[in-house]
Amino acid sequence: MITRLKRLAVAASSLAVTGCVTPYAGANGLYASPIGNAPVTANPTPYSTALVCIANYARATGKPTPRIAVGRVLDYTGKEDLEGGRKVTQGASLMAMSAFSKAGARLVERFDTSVSELELKYANNRLIGSDGPSAEEPEFRQILAGEIPGSDYYFVGGITELNSNIRSIGADAFIGDLDAADMKGRAGFKLFVINVGVDLRLVNTKTLIVEDVISYQKQIVGREVSTGIFDFANGNVFDVGIGERAMEPIQLAVRSTIERAVLEMTSNIYGVPNSDPCGALAEDAADMNLPESITGSAFTLPDGTTVTDADTRANPERWNAGRDEGVKAALRGRKS
Repeated sequence: MITRLKRLAVAASSLAVTGCVTPYAGANGLYASPIGNAPVTANPTPYSTALVCIANYARATGKPTPRIAVGRVLDYTGKEDLEGGRKVTQGASLMAMSAFSKAGARLVERFDTSVSELELKYANNRLIGSDGPSAEEPEFRQILAGEIPGSDYYFVGGITELNSNIRSIGADAFIGDLDAADMKGRAGFKLFVINVGVDLRLVNTKTLIVEDVISYQKQIVGREVSTGIFDFANGNVFDVGIGERAMEPIQLAVRSTIERAVLEMTSNIYGVPNSDPCGALAEDAADMNLPESITGSAFTLPDGTTVTDADTRANPERWNAGRDEGVKAALRGRKS
């Protein structure tokens, strides 16, 4: 009995050490440090590369780029979990903005104008100043007619489908003889499919004519595999099981449907009938300085200077304290 208690105490001590959790805060002010050190990476879909290709094609051929405003792309499925909340992302409008940015469109903000409206109100009441000749004679921000550019098209729609368990299949097996002391084995496999659907449209801002309507769906697959053994050996009981679960991300599927829709709409605007210009562009414009980013447009100064090349944003090493040599050198210098 005493030996068993000692073993339990050792196991508990080992668990406490490996978990690194104590009821007392450490020198850094934390009870525990979070695990994981994966860097921030780009979040592409299978259609992101084509969006960038369309943008480069428009730049290389001098196609006029329209101004796009993204409205509300809402979740109309009504599906909720009792504990986890909505099953489908509420940020589809933001996904659409990123997609249009990848496609080279000029975005104008219409989704959240609360800050601009407040600034306009303050400026109208002469509460916002600008850099004047001197602090004693401040100038007020001027409100100029026609200063805000309008949009040519606006993009709206919604997530309209989330169908669970379109089809599923599973198998379970138990293997062993009639002798209770002999080894037994079990194995199981499950596969299921669900889908999401979107209905989206592109509207002419001036005429309110619906220029383009697209309805897409994407199926999502999930699987579960498990196996285990049960046996008696040397007076001990062994019950060992292993398993694996994986499911294609639902929200990434929503992003994929939106990017495919934006790709089709912008290709119509640019007059691109199929993907052939992408291959031609890769050969004919190999010496052109065209961005290859799948993260969206880079920031550009008012004088037209690009601060950051867009393709560098997808580099997972960039700015990471554990991976970027420039940041590492800065940290070493600060510590010294």
